[in-house]
Amino acid sequence: MTVAGGEFFQKLKFSNEEIQKRFDGARRDLEIAAKDPFSEVRFTYGYQALIKTGTALLAREGLKVRSIPGHHVKILERMSEILKDPDILALGNGMRMKRNQDLYGGGELITEKEATDYVAFVRKVFKLAEEKKLKL
Repeated sequence: MTVAGGEFFQKLKFSNEEIQKRFDGARRDLEIAAKDPFSEVRFTYGYQALIKTGTALLAREGLKVRSIPGHHVKILERMSEILKDPDILALGNGMRMKRNQDLYGGGELITEKEATDYVAFVRKVFKLAEEKKLKL
């Protein structure tokens, strides 16, 4: 069964263990992002932590993300709605575009300041998502 967002999400019941496993994966990536000395690695793991946080939050909402073109934007949109924070979509989409430029456009330099700022942003989103998880 599909839901609003159509082809990007599927209604599915997740166990608490499955949801926690997704949050744990996001936490691991966030820890790597916080500790690695290379700004590009910190950025990459920070972005992965953001998307994994989104999939965990959506799982908590009973939604399975389908891996099709454009699904990261839809994850960010839903996270922004659920957590009532428009910065998640704006800053998360900026991270997504930087990541795409790095992957498909010949490389993108991530400065130490950018990496630090992005990791702090992801840490904030992760904390909001965990608080939301605990309230449900």
